[in-house]
Amino acid sequence: MNATTMAKTAYANPSQPIRTLRGTEYELFARITHRLKQASTDGKGSFNTLARAVYENRRLWTTLAADVASPDNGLPAQLRARLFYLNEFTQAHSRRVLAGEASAAILVDINTSIMRGLRQEGGSE
Repeated sequence: MNATTMAKTAYANPSQPIRTLRGTEYELFARITHRLKQASTDGKGSFNTLARAVYENRRLWTTLAADVASPDNGLPAQLRARLFYLNEFTQAHSRRVLAGEASAAILVDINTSIMRGLRQEGGSE
């Protein structure tokens, strides 16, 4: 195999499906939601695991909020506003979870609802 052929096929894997942006978002929500769910059911002995899962979820929501706040975002304004509000709620509730004042269950529920919405759209962009 020469260098040109190797360069052309280096990242090609025909057995891997091509993901849409919506599919990638779904996968990210699914991974983080799974970690949150797992960490919240592990009990008090795994606060570090819970804190890490909450941190990852907050990062995801911060990124999502920045995206929907962009004037270039193509989503309808009302949906963008709802997602931004969910970010604010998620950030505030996450603080309560880390303080031991609340459960992470609502964060899992919110993410699961978002995942359902991403799936409903049929994977189109």
